[in-house]
Amino acid sequence: MKYTNEELREKIDELKAKLSVTVVAHFYQRDEVFEIGDITGDSLELAMKTKADDADFVLFCGVGFMGESVKVLSPEKRVVMPKIACCSMARMIDSLYFDDSVKFLNDNGIASENILPITYINSNAEVKAKVGEMGGMVCTSSNAKKIITKALGEGKKILFIPDRCLGQNIANQMGLESMVIGLDKRDPKECDIICYDGFCSVHQLFTLDDIEFYRKKYPGILIATHPECDPAICDASDFVGSTSQLINYIKELPKEQKVAVGTEFNLVNRLRSENTYVLSSTKPECPTMNETTLEDVYLTLKAIDDGEPVNEIFIDEKTAKWAKVALERMLDL
Repeated sequence: MKYTNEELREKIDELKAKLSVTVVAHFYQRDEVFEIGDITGDSLELAMKTKADDADFVLFCGVGFMGESVKVLSPEKRVVMPKIACCSMARMIDSLYFDDSVKFLNDNGIASENILPITYINSNAEVKAKVGEMGGMVCTSSNAKKIITKALGEGKKILFIPDRCLGQNIANQMGLESMVIGLDKRDPKECDIICYDGFCSVHQLFTLDDIEFYRKKYPGILIATHPECDPAICDASDFVGSTSQLINYIKELPKEQKVAVGTEFNLVNRLRSENTYVLSSTKPECPTMNETTLEDVYLTLKAIDDGEPVNEIFIDEKTAKWAKVALERMLDL
């Protein structure tokens, strides 16, 4: 039987009232899913808020690495996902590619003990574990600068994975030398930050032509972008910040101030009803974030109620141990 969204919301509310479950939804989820979240936010914010929650089950609406982060930080909780959707950036790096990146630095005269790896939170638990075991840590787009500043104090070369754009943008902000493995022919010994060649497929959609279009059409408009965008886009922006930072920046603007935003469509669409534009000629919608539907949420709750949970997140003991170390090194800062 096919239910309407209104009927699905009613059934979801009934099951939520009956079960010891917290529904968690990322900012990039489609509106009808985001609206039923008991906890909403960006990836790290969700993991931290969920850690403080006392429900037995976490129903996480997002992508796979986020559900893994919740499980790593709260191993006692049962974490299920309506869809174990996969972030395209997280798919670009795995433990073997990480090992290859370390070998590249070794082959270019940088010993492993002189490498400090930092992984963007957009990576799977296995990669986080490799980073943790090597003395490194996790970062987010909001704290990457702080994490890198701390790392530089150890006098090591930083291997930044998987997002080359975030790594390059932070390097540019800090006046550091950076390179991208496989794209640059520079000697990594001459660089402070060596970036892996990964990226966000959504944030690659924004172009300088888009910025020029909006500046010509609306004189005085502000351009606000996420640091997963290409460095050229961030350099041409009036403000660059993480998801939460973009939200706060735009909330504080006068209502009459026009702003074009370079990040995922669902978030931008919810920011302000007036004078807010998506910085793209196409709809920058994350396909994997949008896989989860209300029906998926309902069926996942029903499975819990039936005693047969689906899409539960499990992480082996060693991976969980070292991934937690990498995450907690960040949280300690």
